Amino acid sequence: MALGEGCPAASAGCARLEALMRRRLGRECLYTPSCRLGLYVALRHWCPPGGRVLMSPVNDDVIFFVVLAAGLRPVQAPLRASDGSIDPSAVPEHVWRSLSAVLTTNLYGNPDPVPQLRTRCDRLGIPLLEDAAHAIGSTAAGRPVGTFGEASVFSLSKHTGAKTGGFLAFADPQLRDELARARDALLAPERLASELSYGLRPYAEAGARGLRLVRAARAAMRLLGLQERAGIRMDLRPAELRDALEAAPSLGDFDSWIRVDMHDYRLRAGRVRRRRTERLLSRLDTTLDRHRAGTRTLLATRWAAPRVSGSGDGAGAGDAGAADGTGVRGAAVEEGPGIGSEQPLFRVPLLVEDRDEAIAALDRRRITVGYLYDPPLDAYAGGQFTDPSPAPEPAEWFARHALPVDPLHAEQVISVLTAIDARPAKPPAPARPGPRTSASLSVQGKPRV
Repeated sequence: MALGEGCPAASAGCARLEALMRRRLGRECLYTPSCRLGLYVALRHWCPPGGRVLMSPVNDDVIFFVVLAAGLRPVQAPLRASDGSIDPSAVPEHVWRSLSAVLTTNLYGNPDPVPQLRTRCDRLGIPLLEDAAHAIGSTAAGRPVGTFGEASVFSLSKHTGAKTGGFLAFADPQLRDELARARDALLAPERLASELSYGLRPYAEAGARGLRLVRAARAAMRLLGLQERAGIRMDLRPAELRDALEAAPSLGDFDSWIRVDMHDYRLRAGRVRRRRTERLLSRLDTTLDRHRAGTRTLLATRWAAPRVSGSGDGAGAGDAGAADGTGVRGAAVEEGPGIGSEQPLFRVPLLVEDRDEAIAALDRRRITVGYLYDPPLDAYAGGQFTDPSPAPEPAEWFARHALPVDPLHAEQVISVLTAIDARPAKPPAPARPGPRTSASLSVQGKPRV
């Protein structure tokens, strides 16, 4: 198959998008209407039905439902409380031996310890899959995030702001035809009304912001029952979820969960979407530079996560210490876990004692805080639908105290947090595996219901 052939809607437009991403990553890329659809294709290709997938519990619930839709059993990983990254050293050996794959999250653009995870997966003979939705410009061990695993998925709704599109990148270019056919079989037909709505949306949003109607629009959506989330997490609907699991693997049976926040996630891309996405993607380096600058500013504050030096695992890049106790400063080095000041983070998770107070203060200044993932997935879904983390406390702590800040609004957020004298939260000690118990084990095979 020629490059771009079989691409949704028009091969030439998608081929240009794929070429831009291929040059950035140095590996084959397949355009998809969304990151979540690309992840479903990857999970179905690389994981056997009924397999067990290690993933982060501080994660978008949509990703959780994608894993279930692929006929897989989510296994929640222990995390580092300081930055929300996966802690491989806290995963018990019996859990490692039970896995069919590992799925990274790279939360907010901060890389998970992919060199360690790659070594573990190679030793076990299982695939490493990278969710790089937040990490399109991040690096780990001198390489782009998304180039360590058998496959990785990227979102064009985050840094680029296209609000549509994504990529499935993969190491073996010989798989392109097979993966393209799998993607195409899942696509919904292009719709003119959707294209027009997409084309007009930026102007409508700009008008609402200019007239200060954003709050009124959100209130109207709540009153009309059009808001899909009553809180941070969507409604689990366990009885319906049990029925859907009987049909897994099946994307259609999980559509009502997977489409939340993006109803066009499987829609073939029309010309308006492709052209805007190409324009925004071509400006990505400029956008990433702005994110780096904001990240440096935020990580120099007293609310930034402290570095933990001496582990030598290369989990992230940043300083080993802080200046004047205010956060991370200086050049990036790979000395231990922590958030790197040279990463172009999508959001910077500042650690605050009272997050609700901080969110309310920011809201008064018309600064919206999103991308909260609280509670962790094992607390949200329960043991019926996922294996819980063997050490859940660090994830619970991080999910409760992390305040995801858009680095493009760094100065405004710092001003607000300073004005309310927001207290920094101090991360607890790293987790370590607990004793093996029969309750912590899960039967391999079809996801347990």
